[in-house]
Amino acid sequence: MQINGQARITFCSNDYLGLANHPRLVAALQQGAARWGVGAGAAHLVNGHFEPHSELEFLLADWLAVPRALLLSTGYMANLAVVGGLVGRGDTVIADKLNHASLNDAAKLSGATLLRYRHADMNDARRQLMRAEGVKMILTDGVFSMDGDVAPLSTLMALAEEFDAWLVVDDAHGFGVWGGAGRGSLAQLGLTCRGVPDYLLQVGTLGKAFGSAGAFIAGAAQPIEVIMQRARSYVFTTAQPPALAFATQTSLRLVQAGDDLRAAWRARVEQFKQGMPAGWRLMASDTPIQPVLIGASSAALAAAQSLAQAGFWVPAIRPPTVPAGSARLRVTFSAAHTVDHVAALLTALANLPRVDG
Repeated sequence: MQINGQARITFCSNDYLGLANHPRLVAALQQGAARWGVGAGAAHLVNGHFEPHSELEFLLADWLAVPRALLLSTGYMANLAVVGGLVGRGDTVIADKLNHASLNDAAKLSGATLLRYRHADMNDARRQLMRAEGVKMILTDGVFSMDGDVAPLSTLMALAEEFDAWLVVDDAHGFGVWGGAGRGSLAQLGLTCRGVPDYLLQVGTLGKAFGSAGAFIAGAAQPIEVIMQRARSYVFTTAQPPALAFATQTSLRLVQAGDDLRAAWRARVEQFKQGMPAGWRLMASDTPIQPVLIGASSAALAAAQSLAQAGFWVPAIRPPTVPAGSARLRVTFSAAHTVDHVAALLTALANLPRVDG
């Protein structure tokens, strides 16, 4: 990227498969704009729902082997929709403390009681479920965006069954990256091989591994219909451009055929882990998100600034995005990175003074 006129190799993008500039995706967007124009012009339920929207929803549902998928403009809006559409006052949301901000906001805006459990602590999740009243909803990221770890989804599914609760998995950083044909974290763990239970709803964004934009909710027909009719972030907003939905169909095909792309980011992550210079501490993650834990915000900023001077763009992540005392460099990898890119980043880290926080 060119940042303030200076060339930088970026290690902070969520474009995990390198599709955002793929020539087939660019051509599909151009073709879609030529056919359907630039804007949808209205909300889905008025006259903003075009043929490409319906086709993309069908393809996403078929890909995940669920009855329905619902397309929204952003991941933030999808999370507002799935929570606010299914729970409200008198109900309870049980959420991981490290969930994405959009999930936290969705729970608060829904009017339901919010009970948060310690990160990935299933005993604490159970305790919160035992306190819950009304309709219950368990809310979690699939892959946690700042730590790069994966939620204990098998146990969460068992808890959802035991307590008759909805389970909503925001797999923004899992779809396209994990599982057969990129089907995400649940597929990676083999949890959907026998079908997707009706209590499970999956949320995915299209602006990360898909290289496009927008989001979707996928699951059983009845809850999707309820969300479509009740969720304010769906009902009261203009639909995403139909040209974008058309282009994302091409993106989905690239994701489905992208085993080589998934192998590429894995190879770059392994190269990074193996070559990490002494004195730097990587957090445990097998995903494209490889956080380098530093501690103090000032030390993380100093490291990011030194890397920028060396030709790399790796912004420091600081509180309140992450807990106090855990500032970090959030290094993310893409299939578009080369062996030389990663080798150069490792050299730059080795040449930096160790900045303890």
